[in-house]
Amino acid sequence: MTDSASPEPDDAELLDLWARVFGFAREGSAETLAAYVDAGISPNLTNDKGDTLVMLAAYHGHADTVRALLQRGADPNRLNDRGQSPIAGAVFKNEAEVVRALLDGGADPELGQPSALDTARMFDNAEMLSLLRPEG
Repeated sequence: MTDSASPEPDDAELLDLWARVFGFAREGSAETLAAYVDAGISPNLTNDKGDTLVMLAAYHGHADTVRALLQRGADPNRLNDRGQSPIAGAVFKNEAEVVRALLDGGADPELGQPSALDTARMFDNAEMLSLLRPEG
């Protein structure tokens, strides 16, 4: 055999791999997910709804996983297909540590529909409002 290239995985193998990777984000398996990203999986991989790995990790309350993805180049401001941002999802779920991680990573609290700020106001969540707008 003269061709040293690896065979291309078939669609079923890719779908299985992606399902596992998205599962790692939902479960908060930060080290495992980081290893996959380090091996070449995009830190901005999206599912069929436009949810990124960061969105899923944030929504499920996994600040360490969010940080690991952001350190590897994940976009904290990428909206899903419904126009929702990861930080708005974290505010909705009342995940203060995730909100801090996203803000530290450059997340914009005014982005998306509803934005993180709008979400905090909608639920009259003073703690989240103070995190999102510490100056006032």
